[in-house]
Amino acid sequence: MIVLGIESSCDETAAAVVEDGRNILSDVISSQIAFHTPYGGVVPEIASRKHVEAILPVISQALKDAGLTGRELDAVAVTRGPGLIGALLVGLSAAKAMAYALDRPLIAVNHLEGHMNAAYLGGAPEDRPFVCLVVSGGHTALYEVEPGGASRFLGSTRDDAAGEAFDKVAKLLGLGYPGGVVIDRLAAGGDPRAFSFPRAFLGKDSLEFSFSGLKTSVANFLRRMGPPAPEGGEGAYRLEDLAASFQEAVVDVLIGKLLKAAGDRGIGDIAVVGGVAANRRLRHRLAEAAGERGLALFLPPLRFCTDNAVMIAAAGYSIWKRSGFCRDPLNLDATSRWF
Repeated sequence: MIVLGIESSCDETAAAVVEDGRNILSDVISSQIAFHTPYGGVVPEIASRKHVEAILPVISQALKDAGLTGRELDAVAVTRGPGLIGALLVGLSAAKAMAYALDRPLIAVNHLEGHMNAAYLGGAPEDRPFVCLVVSGGHTALYEVEPGGASRFLGSTRDDAAGEAFDKVAKLLGLGYPGGVVIDRLAAGGDPRAFSFPRAFLGKDSLEFSFSGLKTSVANFLRRMGPPAPEGGEGAYRLEDLAASFQEAVVDVLIGKLLKAAGDRGIGDIAVVGGVAANRRLRHRLAEAAGERGLALFLPPLRFCTDNAVMIAAAGYSIWKRSGFCRDPLNLDATSRWF
């Protein structure tokens, strides 16, 4: 079965063609980072307009790269939510039009289930359950994924997502957008124990997250200590040490909650997906923690951590198969919140 996947939930316009949920025939992404960087974050109106400009060329390129025509597709999968409503509507409208014109099934995909399917691209076995941490700029949540791909929600953030905290702290430091990448790079040259920032674990049995207090703590630190020392110069502290200490606080909470969820359920497989799963410190600490506890860890290749359409096509195939190859109605609407 050949499925076209379309993704437009935030600031990436993407399309991919995937066969039987795993064989990647094409993978095309048009990034909007350059358009949002001057504003320090994603501007929804700009995102929607750029999706309108890119959606048809991206889909055409995905079909061309796969060596297929639309008539050779078996289904069209698309992100329905969660995400920016205007951005979602662009991809959903294109998918509806293709499904109608080609008389092919439309498959609505939850963006978070798409990320969870990226764990299979990282080697997660399909016949065993695993606990999955979805961690990105918009989402931080834990799920138990059953064989076959169905999932059960375990807990999420009460306020900021982890990636959002990275971006907001980067903005406080004047590091630009996307902030997580810059902090990851700076932190590699810093001491993660230089400063003590709070870890919000929210109680012994909680599987929820909170990062707003950590962000506030960094803001208070900057007000109290002032700017860091210039590169190669002297000052109260090094920017690299601040970045590393902040990052370590985020990583400690993410790993702690993931390990607790796996232990509570007696599950030996864990996965981390989403944009923050590309963070080098997180990947290193996860490998250490999994090895110490005898857990199997699955991480997607870096390309499939950030938003992409391969994961949407793969998830669409899984959803379609679980439903007995039913199709979604063409009057389906986008949804900004879908957990």
